[in-house]
Amino acid sequence: MAQELDKSSLIVDFVGGAVGHRFRSGEGRGQALAKACGLTRGITPHIVDATAGMGRDSFLLASLGAKVTLIERSDAMHKLLAEGLERAHAEGGAYAETAERMTLLHGDSCLLLAELSPQVVLVDPMHPPRGNSALVKKEMRLIRELVGTDPDSVVLMQAALKHARNRVVLKWPLRAPLMEGLPRPSHQILGKSTRYDVFVKAKLVAQADT
Repeated sequence: MAQELDKSSLIVDFVGGAVGHRFRSGEGRGQALAKACGLTRGITPHIVDATAGMGRDSFLLASLGAKVTLIERSDAMHKLLAEGLERAHAEGGAYAETAERMTLLHGDSCLLLAELSPQVVLVDPMHPPRGNSALVKKEMRLIRELVGTDPDSVVLMQAALKHARNRVVLKWPLRAPLMEGLPRPSHQILGKSTRYDVFVKAKLVAQADT
């Protein structure tokens, strides 16, 4: 019988752990995620993270100056994100400044994207865990129990492609086939275990963050 997981062990931590380490190390816009979302010198678009999850990508993008709207439809995950943002605010300094650039919404991205009309949409559907450590596997199992398996990811991508003004970024396993039902991406940015399929609709300009 499978061991029951303790959901209380799952927390969103923007101050400690891997997220805090990346934040303190000052990793810049040369990272694959930042490049995929169009953050370059003088260009800092407003980004909607349509599948917020643990909020790590959103926090990284916000730490680079982007205004990020996080959308999460799971009640439990939304609560964890709200608590994580509260802790970042309470930490003060650069953590609080980063959290100030993050807006958390609770709802269905397929519906909310039409209202937001964002410049850039980031979509990171649930997919097989990356990495082999027991910690990663346990965390991913906990997240899956909270948010499900995202069976409507194609529908979400289609909504993102319809409503994003400049580009859509799909975060996907490195060796996975292209998501069916979508046009071919404009280009891809490859990481160690992840790739970003980038769908460009219009050029981001230097005044995009004003």
